[in-house]
Amino acid sequence: MAESVNREVDETRILIVGLGLIGGSLAAALRAAGFGANQESAAGFGGTILSCDPDPDEIARGIEMGLIDGGDTRLENVIDGVTLVVLAVPVLAMRGVMTELAGLLERAAPGVVITDVGSTKAAIRDCAIAAFGRVPPNLVLGHPIAGSEKSGVAAANPRLYVDHKVILTPEPDTDPGALARVRALWTACGAEVLEMDVARHDQVLARTSHLPHLLAFSLVDTLARQDERLEIFRYAAGGFRDFTRIAGSDPVMWRDIFTANRDAVLASLDDFEAGVARLRDAVERGDGDAMLATFDRASHARHYFESLLNKTSYQAEYQMQQQGKLRYRVSPGGAVVGRIRVPGDKSISHRSIMLGALAEGITEIKGFLEGEDSLATLQAFREMGVAIEGPHQGRVTVHGVGMHGLKAPSGPLYVGNAGTAMRLFAGLLAGQAFDTELTGDASLTKRPMNRVADPLRLMGAEIDTAEGGRPPLHLHGGRVLKGLTYDMPMASAQVKSCLLLAGLYAEGETRVREPAPTRDHTERMLTGFGYAVHREGDTCWLEGGGKLTAAPIDVPSDISSATFFLVAAAITPGSDLVLEHVGINPTRIGVINILTLMGADLRLANEREVGGEPVADLHIRYAPLKGIEIPVDQVPLAIDEFPALFIAAANAEGTTRLRGAEELRVKESDRLQAMADGLAAIGVEHSLYPDGIDIAGGGRLEGSNYGGGRIDSLEDHRIAMAFTIAGLRASAEIVIDDCANVATSFPGFVDLARKVGLTLQEESSEEGA
Repeated sequence: MAESVNREVDETRILIVGLGLIGGSLAAALRAAGFGANQESAAGFGGTILSCDPDPDEIARGIEMGLIDGGDTRLENVIDGVTLVVLAVPVLAMRGVMTELAGLLERAAPGVVITDVGSTKAAIRDCAIAAFGRVPPNLVLGHPIAGSEKSGVAAANPRLYVDHKVILTPEPDTDPGALARVRALWTACGAEVLEMDVARHDQVLARTSHLPHLLAFSLVDTLARQDERLEIFRYAAGGFRDFTRIAGSDPVMWRDIFTANRDAVLASLDDFEAGVARLRDAVERGDGDAMLATFDRASHARHYFESLLNKTSYQAEYQMQQQGKLRYRVSPGGAVVGRIRVPGDKSISHRSIMLGALAEGITEIKGFLEGEDSLATLQAFREMGVAIEGPHQGRVTVHGVGMHGLKAPSGPLYVGNAGTAMRLFAGLLAGQAFDTELTGDASLTKRPMNRVADPLRLMGAEIDTAEGGRPPLHLHGGRVLKGLTYDMPMASAQVKSCLLLAGLYAEGETRVREPAPTRDHTERMLTGFGYAVHREGDTCWLEGGGKLTAAPIDVPSDISSATFFLVAAAITPGSDLVLEHVGINPTRIGVINILTLMGADLRLANEREVGGEPVADLHIRYAPLKGIEIPVDQVPLAIDEFPALFIAAANAEGTTRLRGAEELRVKESDRLQAMADGLAAIGVEHSLYPDGIDIAGGGRLEGSNYGGGRIDSLEDHRIAMAFTIAGLRASAEIVIDDCANVATSFPGFVDLARKVGLTLQEESSEEGA
């Protein structure tokens, strides 16, 4: 342990100025990690930790505890030969300490690096400029987000920084080497190191740390003033204790912080007071929907915060959270038997929230997909003032605000990995009175959005995109939209739906012609909400200016999710599987038609209609498959299902040919290329074309049809799940990298896969491993 740490913290002499809780815990963490005078580093020297503190008793206590090797009350007596200086003094003392340090730096080691631990970075940057004339390149401002109500070196905790964040705020000309050394210091202490600019840091901390402390101090003081005998505290329960715990923090330290970060604290306090005023008004008026909107939005935001603390998945966060890496390891062989129900249809789940929010009345939803993409859509409408209860076991209640009842969100709307949500939101928000920014995760920000932005501009919308027409999208509110007639250059349900939703707010008629049939959930659901949508041949249209009326929705199981298990059963001898309550919308059943053409033993049972959508139970048994030329008219009906169908083709007898599927190149990944690369990795013969692929199937009735291998999913959930089921007929293990996004579309996939007979393990993986 000591050797590995010293290779990272390659310092000979660390000086901690200020030996309180933070400085003392840093010394303790370094000692616990093996840094110290009695440890030998890779360079062959022992590391020394010194301290400067105005209290000689603190220094003596630090030496007695074994945290430091020596120290002094005067900086000039401990600066010689120091390679790293950590300033852990109160914010208001920082200028004096920096000024003194500036006059002594020539006695430090060449290349000395300076860092600090203060919680108000703009104030400390100003101190540096006053002391040094500028922010020196070797000064790396930092802030460990950790602490305790205790103080002094006696409270030093070697684990104080473990799994806590340390935010570094480097300047544009900060020396990269200095930045790397400070990062190494905190990494050795077990911290997660992040970077952001000074202004953003102070704004974030004012809201998440400084404001809560201010409120806690104020609440406890208010109650204490009302009851001088403090009798009221006898009746306080755990909630009061949890909320006010931080009021026991060091008053002097917090006085200094509020003084130093005054502007950001006041701005956050203004926002809070405005929120309290709105809530007071709702309580006074007995406005239950307004109260529910606030409480439910806060409740789910708190659950999300908990997920960050526990490093579990709730909804991907787009500014600070580092995406965890997940790998699937699939053992060869297995069987596929049983009766299962896959999660609700993602397309319908998205639209149920959107239309329910714009409707008049209350929409009850059953079967809602509780995946991260759908949750991102749900949370986005909460940010726009819609009261939403749930989800609870697939049940969601949406309190509609009407066509013009949405409110401006306080910040960007984050839609995770959901291209559907972003494109539909673009249409829905183009006609609103307020500005909106739409953003998503790293994968989504690579996907083209001009296919919706360009026709929306023709309707009068003003939309800015990033380079190449990619997210984030900035939609300018208050624009008058005009209906248009649009011939789509490609078959895309997302583009069609986007324009129809924009057409709700447009003057006149909006007509969309599609070159081939695409899924029609938007048209069906608009009709279900009482909005007239017309169709004649390949064209659908609606008139703007109408209204939506709330209606119950029972979301069928997603046929795209069911596809992976349909193919799993179709390729595996001895399989017998029933998938319950699957949506069989005529615009989505390409996978059923294609598998049937390939010879799959697949039949529909218990066919019925639920909320305007046809559903059925799908019963599939193993039967030998044969290669086919996939009919061009089936391509748009199965566009999302092709990754799984490619695995079916790899197990069929003969060659399967696909053309007219260039749309696959602009999904979460270039799915044609990604699948071709994966097929090559496991030894499946194929020929790739710009708009399709030829796959030569193994065709064996027993045993394996290809080998094992390592697959890069490119963070595309469908690529990951496709090669998971490929393991059923592989001769060796298949390892699939970057599978975390499976949860965005199919929560519970791994459990269901194991339930029906696959042998699948999940494991974390480091990037680049």
